[in-house]
Amino acid sequence: MYNFSLSLNSPLSKLLLDKGIVDFKSAIAYVNQLPYGRTSDRSDYRLILPEHKGTCATKHAFLKQLAIENQQNTIKLYIGIYQMNEKNTKGVGNVLKQFQLPYIPEAHTYLKIDGNIVDITRITKNETSFADNLLIEEEILPHQIADYKVTWHQTFLKGWIQTEQLPYTFEKIWNIREKCIKALANQII
Repeated sequence: MYNFSLSLNSPLSKLLLDKGIVDFKSAIAYVNQLPYGRTSDRSDYRLILPEHKGTCATKHAFLKQLAIENQQNTIKLYIGIYQMNEKNTKGVGNVLKQFQLPYIPEAHTYLKIDGNIVDITRITKNETSFADNLLIEEEILPHQIADYKVTWHQTFLKGWIQTEQLPYTFEKIWNIREKCIKALANQII
């Protein structure tokens, strides 16, 4: 795994150094062990530390910003849309079955280090990786994890509903997606 020492000139590094975390590998381990959950402001990835939790977006955006502040340009932040189903995301199967959907396109945020996907939020064993069902991905910056990510995801869903000629409105699909997320909230993903 890629590693570097944290700089005293980096605001995020200072926060971690105060916790005894001195390098990127240790930062990944620390952020990884934080419980999965939405922070009070989904656009502020720094909240993962005081609120002691984070989602795929906030955890990975924090690590990307840490890399930026330490001049590490080979660490990239991505959002991707994958076919979320029970095989790659344990816990969503019952919701999807209830609405007779084999999958629902879900946005997921992750890092790429030297071209390899690094995902610190999915620790439950799944039959397949989300990457095996990736439909589209885009490199983003940490500040794009909130409004930009939601808009990108919703635009994709609207096109998917039309292409697949689904009997559901966008609002209903978004509601089904939220039910899937709630089903995951009781699990470690």
